[in-house]
Amino acid sequence: MSTTLVQDLIESGIHFGQRASNWNPKMQPYIYARRQGIHIIDIKETVKGLLLAKRFLAKVVADGKDVCFVGTKRQAKDVIQQRVGDVKMHYVTERWLGGTLTNFRTIRTRLKRLQELETIEQNDNFASYSKKMESQLKRELRKIKRNLDGVRAMEKLPGAMVIIDVKHETTALKEARKLGIPTVALIDTDGDPDLVDLPIPGNDDSMRSIDVILRELCLAIAEGKQQRQAAASGEDAGDQGDEPRRRSRRAQFRAEDAQEGRDGGEAPTETIASNAD
Repeated sequence: MSTTLVQDLIESGIHFGQRASNWNPKMQPYIYARRQGIHIIDIKETVKGLLLAKRFLAKVVADGKDVCFVGTKRQAKDVIQQRVGDVKMHYVTERWLGGTLTNFRTIRTRLKRLQELETIEQNDNFASYSKKMESQLKRELRKIKRNLDGVRAMEKLPGAMVIIDVKHETTALKEARKLGIPTVALIDTDGDPDLVDLPIPGNDDSMRSIDVILRELCLAIAEGKQQRQAAASGEDAGDQGDEPRRRSRRAQFRAEDAQEGRDGGEAPTETIASNAD
């Protein structure tokens, strides 16, 4: 971990936790001290959690799976849309719809409806409908797009989820746990680390701290994507290299069969002669 990153984490204020009166006792291992009624998070624990999370997400993406980011609080919305959009992963920044994971088939149906409405809008901008129907369809389009636009390319369940503020995203965490989807979370001193597989202790109210964490996680995802592409390229090269060898072996077998066919008349004579002796 570079000194520059540690400096970025400190400057972002990621070590400032919640008021001591609001803390969760389960966060005790991640707390360094208490200053003026505010808990100070141990930056070493933050770095440790971040390193583990980066290594894990890089492996998940390299294995061909995707990651879904969830952060519906105001401080996280813009950061997630920018950072996660750059690495082309999935995200939810508006209200988490119950059943987004556990009832994924219905979500896919709503996304198909979104495509239908967008097609109508592109063709004639709802001009062929009455004013009342046009208003209803536009309202439906805005609602679906607002809630599901970030997961419209998610054709299967994600291999992992990244959560900003576990207290704010309890429904998403419960669905992920029910389906056995691993979770990574930026968690403040008032959160419950038992709800998360890989906690990153840190201030989850500061836009700067959220940005630094997401920047590093997205770098790991980009690295995993490169590994995925390299593995795919290696498999393609291996397939192309195997094909000529398979053809050469078949040609060799045909040549041997032809040779045996040409020698077929002499072999029985030699066998009979040797048996007669």
